[in-house]
Amino acid sequence: MIQNRIVKRTPKVLVENKVSFAAESSELSIYDTYQSASKVGLVSDQLMFCGMVSGKKIMHSGDVHDVFLPHESFVMAPNQVVEIDFPEANINTPTTCLAIEIAPERVHLVADQLNKVSPKNKEFGDWRYQNKVLHTHHTTQTQALLDRIVEIFTENNPDRQFLIDLAVTELSARLLRQQTRDFIVAYCQHDPEANQINAVVNYILANLEQPLDIEHLCKMAFMGRTKFFSEFKNHLGCSPIVFQQQERLKKAARLLEKGMQITEASFIVGFQNTSHFSKAFRAFFGQSPTLYKQQKSNIYRLN
Repeated sequence: MIQNRIVKRTPKVLVENKVSFAAESSELSIYDTYQSASKVGLVSDQLMFCGMVSGKKIMHSGDVHDVFLPHESFVMAPNQVVEIDFPEANINTPTTCLAIEIAPERVHLVADQLNKVSPKNKEFGDWRYQNKVLHTHHTTQTQALLDRIVEIFTENNPDRQFLIDLAVTELSARLLRQQTRDFIVAYCQHDPEANQINAVVNYILANLEQPLDIEHLCKMAFMGRTKFFSEFKNHLGCSPIVFQQQERLKKAARLLEKGMQITEASFIVGFQNTSHFSKAFRAFFGQSPTLYKQQKSNIYRLN
């Protein structure tokens, strides 16, 4: 866990106490805040990937106000200004966040490589970084990657720069794929008949509670099974079954935020076993449905 790898140091300041570890085209910073504060400014001329470790932040960007909790990522575009509130920080339980600054040129290089090895259908355009805020939950793979990045940056490994380059490349690819997935999901709901991928994704989203019939999806896509799986994974980053489960969990999370009971939410999205739902939810969101509901429903009522 990231918490176990971050060594607490005596703070020089109580708000956004910063400890940094530099590399050639990236930098890791660990921010600890030891007292409540509001409207603390943050900006970088690099792309900044922020991962919440402990506590709670409220991020203000234009008219958008997002609550930022552990197991979540908040990606800032270069030169984008945000203001941060720290409603719960105190000397005994500081709010901790890690920030990885990545040169935009590095992300563009990764996009170019993806365009060569995994080109998308022309309707979706090229792989490229969308210059906007991204607020998303970590998958278990992303969480493991962030844990590894902290380890590499903070240890004196003789292959440190090489390993950092590999990890930052992977993080950049995950960012690009997440943005593309968000775009495709929005696009398919706007125009489900635009192409075969749109049609399939729209069908899955409209029938989340139903078991997947892969043969039916292949017919919808006018593809053989092997080609269909290859095309779907290239555009959505995972298999249809994994995509459906993740979207089920996201929908269940939205229902929990509004105060729905855990058992009811799990059945609505298609889980037949509450224990299986809880296990899958914890693996995806990094916390139990009960804790998630407690944190998010309070925020929803306040909003």
